[in-house]
Amino acid sequence: MATIYTTGDNLSEHTLTGVVHEIQYEEGDRRNPINFSKPRKWAITMVACMFTALSAAAAGSYNLGFGSMTRDLNCTDFQATIGLSVYALGFGIIPLFSAPFSEELGRRPLYLFSCIGFLLMHLMVAEAKNIQTVILGRLLGGAFGSTGSTMVGGSIADIWRPHERGLPMSLFAVVALSGTGIGPVAAGWIEADPRFEWRWIQWFHLIAAGLTFCLLFVFMTETRTTVIQTRMAKKLRKETGDQRYRALAEIELPSLKTLLIISCTRPLRLLLTEPVVASISLWIGFAWGILYCMIESIGPAFQSLHGFGVGETGTVFVTVVIGSILGFISNMHQERLYQKGHQKRGPEARLYWACCGGVLFPIGMFIYAWTTFPSVPWIAMAIAITIFIWATFIIYLSSFSYLADCYGPYASSAIAGQSLCRNLVAMAFPLFTRQMFNALTYKWGNTLFACIAVLMAPIPFILFRYGPEIRARSTFSRRAMELM
Repeated sequence: MATIYTTGDNLSEHTLTGVVHEIQYEEGDRRNPINFSKPRKWAITMVACMFTALSAAAAGSYNLGFGSMTRDLNCTDFQATIGLSVYALGFGIIPLFSAPFSEELGRRPLYLFSCIGFLLMHLMVAEAKNIQTVILGRLLGGAFGSTGSTMVGGSIADIWRPHERGLPMSLFAVVALSGTGIGPVAAGWIEADPRFEWRWIQWFHLIAAGLTFCLLFVFMTETRTTVIQTRMAKKLRKETGDQRYRALAEIELPSLKTLLIISCTRPLRLLLTEPVVASISLWIGFAWGILYCMIESIGPAFQSLHGFGVGETGTVFVTVVIGSILGFISNMHQERLYQKGHQKRGPEARLYWACCGGVLFPIGMFIYAWTTFPSVPWIAMAIAITIFIWATFIIYLSSFSYLADCYGPYASSAIAGQSLCRNLVAMAFPLFTRQMFNALTYKWGNTLFACIAVLMAPIPFILFRYGPEIRARSTFSRRAMELM
């Protein structure tokens, strides 16, 4: 049974007037997601992360099919590259609208609906007769696939207590980043086989999406407390005929229209007015833009400098997986540092390894820039990519953790603003990658990126040292600290 609280007349305008019986969980209630069994929690976490890995893999695997795609569809490399950019665009914009629907419908329906849409968009691309259809399918595929990126963190927060979230969140970050490497590894060899080529890259993703949907349907249960309690209240109203039973969400939750307005405007307000959100978003946005440049340029670079075939080029993306694993190991140490230092440092205790990432980022880029010669063994470029991915993983995970700690109740909006900035930059960078390298060469183009990375390296150090003072002047962060 649920615990029922009687609430008096001083209620929101969205509720009944008079006495309302508010529904809450009992102590140890198994319907409360935080009280799910460990096996059930891990089942939910793993299938959600599988969707994350699949949506990440689809970002990079697409590029490995450019050779046969441009031939079959009679299009240019630039037109094909637009398909990579619009995928990131779908990833960045749709999260602004997803939060209100998860409040109204719950997480499970959105997972299932998004996975079906993701599957159908791969069917659309696989059967495309022209590049315009491919671009549209990629845009919508990114939109549907974004659920596998943006909602998983919320699902983990629903079912794991704060001190338990370190490992699940690290796993999520690993699959989110390493997926962009796993996809191209497989896609390279699919493209290299004349029996398969680019259409079968899409077919294999479709099959994987179908398997993911089946696992989501079986293992993904509703984890959003507001939705569960609302269902409990509706059941009690139906069983008793007493319309006074209400969940807290029914008492306080704004209308869908209000939620949509807040969801669309608050991330932009935070991004434009909060120095912490703006600086973190600029930093991770630049790193994510370089990541998509790498996805776009690794093929031409290794093929032109070292004579790699398309299958061998795909295998180079194993470096993304290795860099992600190094990031995962680093985060284990970061978690220990956080446990020791958060009482004294506050949210800034999330930034110990972020400072290391600020240094590793330009180092990786400089090594990559100055090893792009045929006379230098290809392994040097691979090592540089690994260092860059290691740094990107650190930046990626620390940006989520730090913003969540700083903004508490507004964390979803802060992270949505960061995600929007990150994916808009990722959309733009591939569109000029080849032209830039053709004009500047790989050496000087990547040196330019490395120099910009040096200018951004102080960001985590400044936040680590002056973060409390900056947040003290922040309206949202100060209010969040009062509410937590």
